[in-house]
Amino acid sequence: MSENCTHDCSTCSSNCSSREKQSLLEQPHELSNIKKVIGIVSGKGGVGKSAVTSMLAVTTQRLGYKTAILDADITGPSIPKIFAVNGEVTGDGNGAMFPLETKTGIEVMSVNLLLSDKETPVVWRGPVIAGVIKQFWSDVIWNDVDYMYIDMPPGTGDGPLTVFQSIPLDGIVIVTSPQELSNMIVAKAVNMAKMMNIPILGIVENMSYYKCPDCGKEYKVFGDSHVEETAEKFGLKVLAKIPIDPKLAALSDKGMLELMENDYLDAAFAEIEKA
Repeated sequence: MSENCTHDCSTCSSNCSSREKQSLLEQPHELSNIKKVIGIVSGKGGVGKSAVTSMLAVTTQRLGYKTAILDADITGPSIPKIFAVNGEVTGDGNGAMFPLETKTGIEVMSVNLLLSDKETPVVWRGPVIAGVIKQFWSDVIWNDVDYMYIDMPPGTGDGPLTVFQSIPLDGIVIVTSPQELSNMIVAKAVNMAKMMNIPILGIVENMSYYKCPDCGKEYKVFGDSHVEETAEKFGLKVLAKIPIDPKLAALSDKGMLELMENDYLDAAFAEIEKA
């Protein structure tokens, strides 16, 4: 440290030991009121991360909590489709935006709500995607939200890194499927979260089995589960094992997931409440 140090690191280019680590966290809009933020993470695509995000939001809203979904999966946005949320995103005239609401009042913001053609691909480089994610946090006026779920981009690249660094997460839920390959990828997501000091609330295994509606027998379509081994390895809880449920798929396709009738994620939300 220089003897002339003023302790104002913003005016100094020296890389000394006393330099304070600068936070990269973005502030939410001044009119937003968000109590808890939970990230829904998957080490790879195709394991049902958006479905778990949506089901958790429905479960939370039904319990009387004001709920919101920030769709940070910029290149693969599916939340508006799952809830049949359509309409024009409006603003306050000063650059801020208002989220749209589902039929039961879940607030939603997604890049697909800003595109004139929902089938237009989002072909953007990492810095642009990162900027949009930050805007959804800081430039959207979220109302009195008890629980916000962030549908994270899959993997461990720019998108998830942006969320981890820019948004103050109270914890994450990792979504996986029974295949051994998926659970190997879970380890990458776990290690990334630990590197970033993000609390991991537990693991949800999706597509865990199929239950025959006639005889009640369970069939492991994707082979034996390895989620318990992975959870034990990292000292985590298995929050839920969601079966392959054709009713859920049909409701999602019709934008009617809020009519779901199951308790698959009740125990998972009980753990989220503790966060």
